[in-house]
Formats: sequence, C-alpha cells, structure tokens
Amino acid sequence: MASARSAQAKRRPATGRTGQRARPRVVAGGAGAARGIRWDRVGRVALLVVLVVIVFLYVGPARSYVSTLRESKQRNAEVAQLRRENQKLRARRDALRSPRALEREARRLGMVRPTERSYVVKNLPKGP
Repeated sequence: MASARSAQAKRRPATGRTGQRARPRVVAGGAGAARGIRWDRVGRVALLVVLVVIVFLYVGPARSYVSTLRESKQRNAEVAQLRRENQKLRARRDALRSPRALEREARRLGMVRPTERSYVVKNLPKGP
C-alpha cells in the first residue's frame, strides 16, 4: 500500500492544494510567448474602455447640472432682492396714503391749497 501512494505522489506535482496543477510560467520572448491571445488582458482592456465611455457620457449632463445649480442660486438671490424691494415699495405706498404724507409730497412739488397764497422769492444770494 505504501508503494501505491508513493507512485501516485510521483505522478502528481506538489502544488500545496489537492486537485490543482501548477501552471507553467510564460516568460516574455520565450517559447510560450506566442501561444495566442491573452483573453484575461483583453477583458480588462474592454472593461476599461467601457468605463471610459460611461464616464464620457456622464460628463455633459454633470456639467449641465452644475451650471443649472449655479443659475438657480443666482435666480434665487435675484428673487430675494426683488422681494425686499417690493416690501420697501409697499411700505412707502402705505405711508403715502396718509393725509399728512400726501400734503407733504404736494408741498414738496410746490402746490398750495386753494385758500392759501403762494409767494415766489427771486434773486436770493447763493449759498456760502
């Protein structure tokens, strides 16, 4: 029995794992170099090409998305500024609706009441 096991051990190369054979090394430029196409490398290159194409296809939409975000921020800032201006104008409108403010603006424009006399002073000296 011992001789049968030793005969089997001589026929199988020692690999460290049972049932697997050691692959022969291929040296560049050696006799095994011209064996054919290395499909594992072809697969890697194909995957790399597919990855580059996918990244290329995402570049345009990504740039569009970023520019849209930037424009959206600008528009939001513009809307906020217009709202502040609108609030100021509404406050001024409400202030001008009072009778005193109306009279003050009319006098600033040079208007007088029908019962009042207006005076025009001419030839005043210029300021200091």
